[in-house]
Amino acid sequence: MENVPVFVGLDYHRQSVQVCVMDEAGRVLSNRSCGNSVLEIAAALRPEWTVRRAAIESCCGAADLAEALIASLRWPLSLAHPGYVARMKHNPDKTDYADAKMLAELSRAGLIPPVWLPPKSVRDLRLLVRLRADLVAGVRAVKTRLLSVLRQQRIAEPRGFGRWCRKWLAWLGSEECALSEQGRFAVGVYLDELDSLRTRITKVEARLRDATVGDDLVARLLGIKGVGEVTAWTMRALIGRFDRFVSGKQLARFCAVTPRNASSGPRVADSGMIKAGDPQLKSVVIEAAQRLRRYEPRWRELSESMAQRGKPTSVIIGAIANRWLRGLYHAMKEVPMAA
Repeated sequence: MENVPVFVGLDYHRQSVQVCVMDEAGRVLSNRSCGNSVLEIAAALRPEWTVRRAAIESCCGAADLAEALIASLRWPLSLAHPGYVARMKHNPDKTDYADAKMLAELSRAGLIPPVWLPPKSVRDLRLLVRLRADLVAGVRAVKTRLLSVLRQQRIAEPRGFGRWCRKWLAWLGSEECALSEQGRFAVGVYLDELDSLRTRITKVEARLRDATVGDDLVARLLGIKGVGEVTAWTMRALIGRFDRFVSGKQLARFCAVTPRNASSGPRVADSGMIKAGDPQLKSVVIEAAQRLRRYEPRWRELSESMAQRGKPTSVIIGAIANRWLRGLYHAMKEVPMAA
């Protein structure tokens, strides 16, 4: 039986996958829905069809399916950037049929905007990093609600020590804090929730330490003054590996700490930082830049020089983050990693 080269586009959903098969001439040979499993997707293709290229939009769960298809069927499969794929459409309508066909057409033309497929170890690390971030966000939310009780009951906080220290918490539970009966009950519930969240954060951090034991990249990051465990874990999880970028500038843009060019004609200008990237990754990079500004003479000198030229603090921190990442790329791209 003669082999027919085909190109496959997969529109992923949790319970089903739309599979579009296209030949070299651009004719749609098949475009139908099947179950979300490797076996059912494989059964959607005829035995004489040989997959030349395939693509699936990057979304929650797509990476696991992509890895399974590559391992089981040996497909040359790429994750496609959903934002760029959407911009290539010439139709405002969205259907599974049209999305799968679009991916198959882009595969045929070799125009898939690729997304890095992280290995399972990195995806699992991302799960833990996201979990910790969710718990920390919960702590912030509970603290905000607790402080709102004090504001509602017009409680003046004592001076001489900051919030959330032992003295402040002791004051909160004492008679000096003139809360109403229901207010004291609400504060007690919030404090119990804070203790519970902090206990869970400690458990997740212990899990993260175990998961990154022997990780050369994390060890190298922790050796940099101003970079702590949370920054190292987050960068390892969300960047993955530095050698997948072609330059330090590309890494800095991935972390969304480069200025956005807003030039037109003879006018050359920047318009703030680019509006892209993972907010959690950008946050830890900016926080690292703030610490480097205090601890490292090189960045302190740059900060003072820019301040003398009238640059605002936000611009200074962004510049430090941008330049630090560009240098970090060259230091880290050669680090041997198992994943």
